[in-house]
Amino acid sequence: MYLDGRKDELAAATLKGQKYRLRAFVAWCDEEEIENLNDLGGRDLYEYRIWRREGGYSEDGAELKTVTLRGQLSTVRAFLRFCASVDAVPEDLAEKVPVPSVSGAGGVSDSTLAPSRAVEILEYLGRYHYASRKHITVLIAWHTGARCGAIRGIDIEDIDLEGDSPGIEFLHRPDTDTPLKNADKGERWNAISQHVAHTIQDYVNGPRNDVTDEYGRNPLLTTAHGRPSGSTIRDTIYSVTRPCWRGEGCPHDRDIETCEATHYHHASKCPSSRSPHDVRSGRVTAYRREDVPREIVSDRLNASEQILDRHYDRRSEREKSEQRRKYLPNT
Repeated sequence: MYLDGRKDELAAATLKGQKYRLRAFVAWCDEEEIENLNDLGGRDLYEYRIWRREGGYSEDGAELKTVTLRGQLSTVRAFLRFCASVDAVPEDLAEKVPVPSVSGAGGVSDSTLAPSRAVEILEYLGRYHYASRKHITVLIAWHTGARCGAIRGIDIEDIDLEGDSPGIEFLHRPDTDTPLKNADKGERWNAISQHVAHTIQDYVNGPRNDVTDEYGRNPLLTTAHGRPSGSTIRDTIYSVTRPCWRGEGCPHDRDIETCEATHYHHASKCPSSRSPHDVRSGRVTAYRREDVPREIVSDRLNASEQILDRHYDRRSEREKSEQRRKYLPNT
């Protein structure tokens, strides 16, 4: 009932995250043989917090970071508030969920793809995997800073690769399974360089599978079966950001022959692999190091200036100070 009630409020990816977090809560209830929410109390919820913090329900059993735990428990709290609204639990039960506080940078991931690494990865892809779907995925992600879902939703008709002003249009199309995170407000046109346009054209003319998706649309990125899933795009990013994938030695002293992260679908388990969010934050950092105005970066990536500063800009405070110095000659 809770998930059905929020379908018209939340983006599909957000709803999927909520479902995962609540599955963890259900798994704990099963483990504790709690079959009725009326049997829950403050002590039970505190025990759940400890169980989840210590890796309960996590595939690798690793202890959760405080910021991750906060997200897990905040979802449980929201669920119990809903339960109270339909008279399923006492009104004050949700307030007994022990959500940890996170202050300052504690609520922000410090992981990012360093711009220098992004350049190296793209050079490698351009040399050994030129105009492959893998190459185009990373190329668009880096040059536009777009979210995974936005990249997945690009159709052939959304790109203009000719003339002096090539670009990509991002459109919100929830009825055919390619919504944008910020819905209609996320729609935008991103200019791309002639180099990026030429590489995309070579992909379209070459290895791209000429197929339609289940709605009859013509996706830019394709598999043999149609439009790739969001997890396929994420796995691509994780896989190419592993140092061993490019033939480099492992910086974590792991045996490459036995390391599980060498397998494509487990690439995210490599400490050096990076997510699509990390690519996005690396792009923002590169723009800001080049003194691209915040409002320009905000428009291009469809994120508020406040969100850019808090979640994506990875410049050090020293870097920011030195950049300001150019505009403050007497300091």
